[in-house]
Amino acid sequence: MNTLGKTITCRAAIAWAKNSPLSIEEVQVEPPKSGEVRIKMISSGICGSDDHVLKGELVVNFPLIPGHEGAGIVESVGDGVCSMKPGDKVLILIIPQCRECDACLYPKGNFCYKQDVLPCSGVMLDGTSRFSCRGQKIYHSFRTSSFTEYTVVPEIAAVKIDDAAPMDKVCLISCGFPTGYGAAVNSAKVTPGSTCVVFGLGGVGSAIVMGCKASGASRIIGVDINEEKFPRARALGVTDCLNPNKLEKPVQEVVMEMTGVGVDFAFEAIGLVDTMVAAWNSCNNSYGVCLIAGLAPSDAQLSLEAPKILSGKTLKGVCLGDYKTRDCIPQIVTDYLQNKINIDPLVTYQLPFNQLHEALELFHSGKAIRCVLLF
Repeated sequence: MNTLGKTITCRAAIAWAKNSPLSIEEVQVEPPKSGEVRIKMISSGICGSDDHVLKGELVVNFPLIPGHEGAGIVESVGDGVCSMKPGDKVLILIIPQCRECDACLYPKGNFCYKQDVLPCSGVMLDGTSRFSCRGQKIYHSFRTSSFTEYTVVPEIAAVKIDDAAPMDKVCLISCGFPTGYGAAVNSAKVTPGSTCVVFGLGGVGSAIVMGCKASGASRIIGVDINEEKFPRARALGVTDCLNPNKLEKPVQEVVMEMTGVGVDFAFEAIGLVDTMVAAWNSCNNSYGVCLIAGLAPSDAQLSLEAPKILSGKTLKGVCLGDYKTRDCIPQIVTDYLQNKINIDPLVTYQLPFNQLHEALELFHSGKAIRCVLLF
């Protein structure tokens, strides 16, 4: 059926309100406007940021279609789109790269001013939505919305990838893998022989562990309250596992005792203020580096002991591994195809889209590093 220029009716998951169960509905997806692309989704990972959205911990507009970690095939393009064409395999990008704003033009960093995460408006760059259901406007999530059979994103929030990419797994390179792996190898630049601690051993935390190991870290301490994650974490490179709920003293004190002087690199991949502070206090006071990769609730405030900042350690935020997304993500896909990196251990479950609720249960149980939805 020729869908070019026509509205498509398809299935999508809608969150009608915060803390409400996702409902799979028939939605209408409008054609892409100028500078936009419409994509037939093939796979989507379930990320912790999606959970923050559904719980209302981020400022978003409801009803919305969640999801942002996705891989698909371009169905059609709007006027002016020149970086991709119908039939191309693409990844959607929660952090776009407009290549025009200060953040994109500056050599470091990647937080493009045309992102729709902080805050999330839920609409396209022209202020309108491409989704509707039963005559009602449905908002986008981060201008990505991957829990749907078809989505529309700005051209700057998608990138063409190698035709050989396996679409049932490669969606992880859209967000979770580069967020974690890049935090270690690209942002922190973990050094050979160094000591690291990783708070949170989900998808992003596991990718951080992989990055630390690839960088030659000699000791990697993994921290999580779910001990079911420990065997997989050890297989990825964690040398010591800690459950804060089973320790007699604060986890940062235990890390200090284990290392003697604190770790060289600490990573927080949960998005909780308490674990951010614990990661900071686990660092070597003179030269330790603490990187925050977890997305905290919108109203969260971080409080640190001000005198301890003077000693020389560094606190740094990192978003999507500090990668310029459209420039760097295709190369990560190519590295995967050339066996230079391996994302396969992170994909613990693959379920059809109609088993979305089972997939969410696996996510909340902690049994999955990454659960991938297949369309």
